[in-house]
Amino acid sequence: MFEVKQYSEDRVKSYELVIQQLRALLDGETNQIANLSNASALLGQFLDRINWVGFYLIEEGELVLGPFQGLPACVRIPLGRGVCGTSAAQKETIVVPDVHAFPGHIACDAASQSEIVIPLTKDGNVIGVLDIDSPEKDRFDEIDKEYLEKFTEALLAYL
Repeated sequence: MFEVKQYSEDRVKSYELVIQQLRALLDGETNQIANLSNASALLGQFLDRINWVGFYLIEEGELVLGPFQGLPACVRIPLGRGVCGTSAAQKETIVVPDVHAFPGHIACDAASQSEIVIPLTKDGNVIGVLDIDSPEKDRFDEIDKEYLEKFTEALLAYL
């Protein structure tokens, strides 16, 4: 039991540190693309066992590819479609342990096995999503969900 608890405490401390690093990195910068680029790069370095991390932004009623780290990706995703579109439409974080079991999953990278998508909500409106894929099934858990939501909350102050 102690090892699991210690491991969780270490992960929480690591997430808290990366959120502090995000704030320091973005402090004083107002350019949205620059801030999203640095946020995706920071997560790309921080998170292990992932193959894609980035943002999709709402533009004319659909999600459009924004700054990211990873292989080339789908450029446009309709709201309500796939994990990203569903997260944006429902305004809620979605954790998918096995993307092949998610109805309507859009496979941009065949290596992706699990995914987490966090909506970016500002003034009650979804302005985009943070999308993270992993080549492992069941990669994301409640700690990831809670602290990636906190990461996006911190990020929104700079968008």
